[in-house]
Amino acid sequence: MAAAAIAADVTGARTGADPDAGAHSAAPGATASPSEAADPPTWSADSHVWNQGCDHRYLVDRDPSAVPAPPVEQDARTWAQGLGAVHAGQTVVRATVSAPRSGSAVVERLSVRVVERRAALDWPVYAMSDGCGGALSPAHFAVDLDAARPLARPVDGADTERTLPAPRLPYRVTKDDPLVVRVEATAARCDCDWYLEAEWSSGGQRGTLRIDDGGRPFRTSGHTAPGREHFFAAETGAWAAR
Repeated sequence: MAAAAIAADVTGARTGADPDAGAHSAAPGATASPSEAADPPTWSADSHVWNQGCDHRYLVDRDPSAVPAPPVEQDARTWAQGLGAVHAGQTVVRATVSAPRSGSAVVERLSVRVVERRAALDWPVYAMSDGCGGALSPAHFAVDLDAARPLARPVDGADTERTLPAPRLPYRVTKDDPLVVRVEATAARCDCDWYLEAEWSSGGQRGTLRIDDGGRPFRTSGHTAPGREHFFAAETGAWAAR
């Protein structure tokens, strides 16, 4: 299928650090001159982030008897890659942009680019938990990958006492203050490949970082097989249909 390239603006982010993913400079597909490439900001990304640390679903093209028990969140990447699993309905990406070695940089814009769309998968869905609760809803940026021109919408978070506002770009990153964004991308009708682009400037230099899944696009698919969602029953040690 011919790739359809669609960009969407993200207008904010929150600060923090992501200790679980490796750091990168300008990735394949990034636009930067040789002088810019010498000292761009660096980035890291984790696309196996679960809501409340337990709520997530994967599509796996296997019968329940051939799917091992769900992992804990920190082992999700290994579990999913071993099964060829695809995020079902939603991918949560936590991406960190850190300052260049020479000092600071301004992240001016964050975009989502859809590079290919296919029909949603009809594989079985496997839930990583039969339900989990939590009082914290983190601020994030919602992206509808089914839209013809996806837009990223800042969404405030909340805890039991207060609203957690989604900050805004432009954002200056320094050695002590990286930029962390949480992007929640959803799909119901497509099997979509996509990645993030962060436009930055530092002095007279400018460039664009491609933030992806280790050199490949992130992948999120809707699911079209009703009645084929499974949860893991601890009492039997096996997957059961809902």
